[in-house]
Amino acid sequence: MSNSDKSSNELAEDRTDLAEDRTIQATERTFAGWLRTAFAAIGIGLAFRAVFGDFDPSWLAKAIATMFVIMGAIIAFTAEQRARKTFLRLSPHEIDAPNLPNIRWMSWSVIAGAIALIAGFWFLNDGLASA
Repeated sequence: MSNSDKSSNELAEDRTDLAEDRTIQATERTFAGWLRTAFAAIGIGLAFRAVFGDFDPSWLAKAIATMFVIMGAIIAFTAEQRARKTFLRLSPHEIDAPNLPNIRWMSWSVIAGAIALIAGFWFLNDGLASA
């Protein structure tokens, strides 16, 4: 193999490595975008509950708000699953890869908050848990 072939192969490997690093960074941005979308869905549910709190029948407003919050939790869960699978397939070269436990922790925190919010919709405003 000549000297120019070797450097050409090395350059090709370097480009491939950098492309893999860019894919890792793109996956991080995509994960963040999906978490923003999850927060938006949860926010829509919270806003719907706040705006239509005196809606008759009251369970309908709660059910619609709950649907949006559940959708946000599902989006957070799906984002974590997809990001984790992608990160496990890729190897970082020039960048620091995200810590998978941190990705999972962020998603599950959103899910736990969504569950707490749903509980608040159904129990705190009915006088069961409030004085």
